[in-house]
Amino acid sequence: MNGPRARETVQKLWNASKSLQGGGVSYYEYVTELTYLLLLKMLEEVSRDGKKLEERLPADCRWGALKKLEGEARLIRYRALLLELGTRADINFPLVKQVFTDAKTSLTKATALTSLINTIDNVDWYAAEEDGLGDLYEGLLERTTSERKSKAGQYFTPRPLIETIIELIKPKAGETIQDPAAGTGGFLIAAHRAICRATDELMDLPEEEAFFQRFLAYRGAELITGTHRLNTMNLLLHGIDAPIGCVDTLTEDGAALGKADLILTNPPFNKFPERVTRSDFVIAAGAAKGPLPFLEHVVRSLEVGGRAAIVVPDNVLFEDNMGRDLRSWLMDLCDLHTILRLPTGIFYAQGVKTNVMFLTKMSEDRIGATKQVWFYDLRAQMPNFGKTRTLMADDFAPFIKAYGADPLGAAKRKDEGETGRFRVFSREEIAKRNDNLDISWLREDEKEIEVGLTEPDDIAAAILGHLRAALEEIEAVADELAETEEVEA
Repeated sequence: MNGPRARETVQKLWNASKSLQGGGVSYYEYVTELTYLLLLKMLEEVSRDGKKLEERLPADCRWGALKKLEGEARLIRYRALLLELGTRADINFPLVKQVFTDAKTSLTKATALTSLINTIDNVDWYAAEEDGLGDLYEGLLERTTSERKSKAGQYFTPRPLIETIIELIKPKAGETIQDPAAGTGGFLIAAHRAICRATDELMDLPEEEAFFQRFLAYRGAELITGTHRLNTMNLLLHGIDAPIGCVDTLTEDGAALGKADLILTNPPFNKFPERVTRSDFVIAAGAAKGPLPFLEHVVRSLEVGGRAAIVVPDNVLFEDNMGRDLRSWLMDLCDLHTILRLPTGIFYAQGVKTNVMFLTKMSEDRIGATKQVWFYDLRAQMPNFGKTRTLMADDFAPFIKAYGADPLGAAKRKDEGETGRFRVFSREEIAKRNDNLDISWLREDEKEIEVGLTEPDDIAAAILGHLRAALEEIEAVADELAETEEVEA
């Protein structure tokens, strides 16, 4: 988040949450509540084409009308207002309707609503808009995700990692950019920011191309209703005027996302009992929903010549059967040129081990597109990331230098050997490993590293990591047994 004033505003809004926690309102519920109220206030403050955005709402649905009321009457009207903003036929404002779809308040006391309204009213909105309303809201989201445990396998992507991927993959104006597991919109917004920086806030683009960037360039899906609501608000405040769908990518709705020139995503890490229902899938058809089917979606959704960066847990690199088939198929259609092994602990308090796969789609047919894969190990012999040592942009600087300036991974690179972090392995060497991409060469005493952990949350993360690794092994064995039984049947 940019600017000391924006940080100060976030801190003020965040401090207001403390008074609500005694009433059983969680951090996540608090930011959702703020989303409703902040949107009404920002519509009053923000103008486009010389008109206040709130003019698109009926007079009785605006911030000023709610503020005029007092006490219990205000709380009663607020409850009704949340319903009306998502359903009233005379409101023609799709983004607003999407934020308020199925909205309901967690507040039970009129004094709590009054406290929030007063806190929001005391913000210097002129300064907030100057610093960037989107940055302000994103600051609140960052505070929320750092306080909130993972839910439904969601792991919100650290902003330094997103910015690193954007710097390397280089989004361009005119490209269709997709995130099939969009979360709160971090990847789409970072791509939009990069394009805005390169085009003087889209002013350098012809009118038709600027319209495309705001309304048509970004596509995505987010299944979790609450997260989708935050996503919609986040996109709106960052100047992206087309909402993404609250849909499941691993159903036919995912196929409707269409083709993309660039896909950036961090899909859910967990497996779920529900099955994939995509008629265009072959390898992951009917499989349990999880990160592997998302890999098939990415490859199928890329245009030839398109590129992708996808965050995946370790098991995607080594899982047998369907996992091996997917990796072989991917490397035949795409140039999987780079894999970044991420440090542990960066997905706060989860203890998961993750990677980023960088690839370029070369063909719709199996042509053996991958000739070699470069691996950068940012995991071994790294600091203990967690609550006491957070991930910073500078941590990625050596990898950015090693990756090079070509977004397709074709820059001149140097293999640093067994004592270095950057190495290359040929397609033939990988084939001898049964297409297992879980390759490491730097020694690391994991037990010694974990002895250095002091924060309870970080210790818990390490324990969770061991439990998750054990669970993945059990699931892999169970999947193999299930496949064997199907073949025998």
